[in-house]
Amino acid sequence: MLKYKVQKVVNVSDWDKFVEGVYGRRYSFQQQDGCKDRGIVRFSVPLKYYNESEDEEMNDSIPEVINGNEMGVKFAVWLARDPKQPIPGQRDDWQLGLFWDRNFYPNFNTVVNDLYKRGLLEDGEYLIDIDW
Repeated sequence: MLKYKVQKVVNVSDWDKFVEGVYGRRYSFQQQDGCKDRGIVRFSVPLKYYNESEDEEMNDSIPEVINGNEMGVKFAVWLARDPKQPIPGQRDDWQLGLFWDRNFYPNFNTVVNDLYKRGLLEDGEYLIDIDW
């Protein structure tokens, strides 16, 4: 008998829309951490090894520059910023969007943990399918 386990497969764009819908903030998982390649990201809910300090290690602020070297902010910082607040030198909306996608985002595990605490993610094995 073949052994297997059931996993929930989520397309990356559906994951992004889900996160954006819950928090009202722009979110692009694939664009984070220098842009992720095609592939699968696995995680379990609840997170087995999540530590609250992961969020504490994130930045309190970052330079407001698209594709800057500093990426990722604390969850509370991400939630506190007005999504329509422009960045210096912004001329078009796409520039603000790219800043949020590539630089201004929270720790992934912190987001997963918060969604779980809110009752929005059920227990189980998840796969995010990154394909663009």
